[in-house]
Amino acid sequence: MKLTRLETFTNEFVCFVRATAEDGAQGWGQVAPYNADITAQVLHRQVAPFALGMDTGDIDEMMDTVRDREHKFPGAYLRRAMGGVDTALWDMRGKREGKPVCELIGGAPGRVRAYASSMKRDITPADEADRFARLRDAHGFDAFKFRVGMEVGRNRDEWPGRTEEIVPLVRKRLGGDVALLVDGNSCYSPDRAIEVGKLLADNGISHFEEPCPYWEFDQTKQVTDALEIDVAGGEQDCMMANWRLMIRDRVVDIVQPDICYIGGISRTLRVTRMAAEAGLPVTPHAANLSLVTLFTMHLLRAIPNAGKYLEFSIEGRDYYPWQEGLFTTDPYRIEDGFATVTDAPGWGVEVSPDWLARASYQVSEV
Repeated sequence: MKLTRLETFTNEFVCFVRATAEDGAQGWGQVAPYNADITAQVLHRQVAPFALGMDTGDIDEMMDTVRDREHKFPGAYLRRAMGGVDTALWDMRGKREGKPVCELIGGAPGRVRAYASSMKRDITPADEADRFARLRDAHGFDAFKFRVGMEVGRNRDEWPGRTEEIVPLVRKRLGGDVALLVDGNSCYSPDRAIEVGKLLADNGISHFEEPCPYWEFDQTKQVTDALEIDVAGGEQDCMMANWRLMIRDRVVDIVQPDICYIGGISRTLRVTRMAAEAGLPVTPHAANLSLVTLFTMHLLRAIPNAGKYLEFSIEGRDYYPWQEGLFTTDPYRIEDGFATVTDAPGWGVEVSPDWLARASYQVSEV
């Protein structure tokens, strides 16, 4: 069936995409959050003209066609817009076949172990440790990630001494039975990252994410080669050539594609296959409770090299006020530290009509 209609419903933060085929079948997807209204314009101007009229059953071919026709725009916005169409078509296919997306890509519904992911750097080490303890007791989380350094901080800390304080404090507060992960968000030079990495190792931290500027693969590889703990990265990368290089050269120990940043499920599956061939696990980036975390849950239920955890944001109204009221039901209940993928067709969730009524609307059709 041919794709005949693409609709976007957007505000500054979130853009949902509704795809319609010639027989009336529909599906919901989402572009990457933030500046989503800009991405919606890219979708209508640079994706829709090529995707409309193509076969909804060959998502890979559709995405490659858009990429090739817009080859002068190799960067993030085009991939973000492509991802909105890709994820809507996977939902459409699931609804056609009466299957969840995880089953369409080789998996099955069920539980996914989650780690509680903090997005905050302005929180004191003591307050961070306390809220982790509360989440452990309330929801059964047994893995947590917190922030070190300053975001793209050029070796600076959020405030002097914060990293050296928070690492041992969180470990002491939560004890030795929980897994701890940290994110450097491109803060460090290789020598400083290695120094911080040794502090992490001394405190039983198992995962050091994006220690160096993410675009400097040589710097990150220096850190990976020097440390015994796992170095992770890749959330920002949307070009397959970069992924091939990153995996071939083992720049990181754990690869972290973001389904919305990279351009959808189909393109993410290409990365997971490359990683599987190289023996590398995949722990995707999923930093908020829009649809990206649900996409990731389905992916992790299907791929053979799924990492240990689902990233699960613990931030609410004070940090992500825009993520409230997006869906008619809540797909993000955590019980005993696990999220659950249901057997509902497609993504198994519907966008709230009240949210849609407040959003800016645009349509492209054949």
